[in-house]
Amino acid sequence: MINFKFILTAVFAICIVVGIGLFAISKGKDVTSVQADLVVWGTIPENVFNRAFQASSIVNDKNIRINYSKKDASSFDADFIEALADGVGPDIVVLREDSMYKERNKIFTIPYKNITERDFKDKFIEEGELFLTPEGILALPFIVDPMVMYWNRDLFSSNLIAQPPKYWDEVYDIVNKITRRDSNANILQSALALGEWRNITNAKEILLTLLFQSGTPVTTRSGGLVNSALNAQFGEPVIPSHTAVNFYTQFSNPTSASYSWNRSLPSSQNFFLAGNLAMYFGFASELFPIQQKNSNLNFDVTYIPQVRNSPKKTVFGHMYGLSIVKQSKQIGAAFIAVTALTEAGAIKAMETETSLPPVRRDLLADKPTDAYRSVFYNSALYSHSWIDPDSNVSQNIFRDMIESITSGRTKMTEALNRANEEIADELK
Repeated sequence: MINFKFILTAVFAICIVVGIGLFAISKGKDVTSVQADLVVWGTIPENVFNRAFQASSIVNDKNIRINYSKKDASSFDADFIEALADGVGPDIVVLREDSMYKERNKIFTIPYKNITERDFKDKFIEEGELFLTPEGILALPFIVDPMVMYWNRDLFSSNLIAQPPKYWDEVYDIVNKITRRDSNANILQSALALGEWRNITNAKEILLTLLFQSGTPVTTRSGGLVNSALNAQFGEPVIPSHTAVNFYTQFSNPTSASYSWNRSLPSSQNFFLAGNLAMYFGFASELFPIQQKNSNLNFDVTYIPQVRNSPKKTVFGHMYGLSIVKQSKQIGAAFIAVTALTEAGAIKAMETETSLPPVRRDLLADKPTDAYRSVFYNSALYSHSWIDPDSNVSQNIFRDMIESITSGRTKMTEALNRANEEIADELK
């Protein structure tokens, strides 16, 4: 017993000494520690990034300094490649999900031993799983921007429509009540902007929303490979993407009863701002710009319509992630930084600057009371995207597909087959 007490006392004494030593290490300057000057590149505003950094646990860490540089989205790829070639590239990049696949070879993959797949899924919303690979994590979710529907309250009230549509099949009646044409069939006022491409703001994202809701994920994963599934049947009697594309294109067909849009009109966003469009499909991030551009516009925000009787809700959302650059010489410090910047306090702090919903599940559980942000929060939970091989190339692929159908140059089956092949080629 005496020996046992002596050993136990010695163990406690050692623990106390070690504890004091660790405290001294964390406070003192006489111990080797991570020293880093990290450069971060992104296209998000500097004030938004700084909000997250100022609220993170590393803001007072004298060993890690962060310098954020906002880059122009149109030249980001070229600047990134040039900087890496010159050996002066950033340590961390803020990438949107539709750039992740294209940039994947430049990104350090965070091993699952550092952050387990289970912890990742428990912490972040489902859309963030786009950043997961068999080998590890390409990025930590940072910002999500889901699509929502802005609707003109005056146009709805004037036409005795009490509520915006919850399901797509409800828009037909609204189109008949709100859309106005002159004697030459020119559209003067429209219920919604669908069917065309070049004058529809967010046309690609609207089409992707319809494809997701039909059950078409556009791309699928098989092991380490990504495959195009735009024209896959998925065991359904009708190819799901055909249903989605047919629904989208009918609104620009002059012979259709739901005809409400054509390419001679202004952009859908401008038409909405002028008070001539009843429903505008945009992003949560467009709330402040819409308010600023027309402070007299009487509008509200609600959810994107869904497919009736569908087992799940889906809407397109853009997601920005924090990625560590493979070429960085400070990967350890960069890992500390990206984990700190995705802490609950850091993510929550950005909301005051952007009004966008958080990417963390624990923060989304605390629902806001104001009308706009409650819609944004719920939309974030069921937002989705896809593995886009190249956002600019896929934009052109979808545009050509829709315009070849609406112009009558190509039948829908042929247009979808060609688009599917072109996406597959890009993925290769």
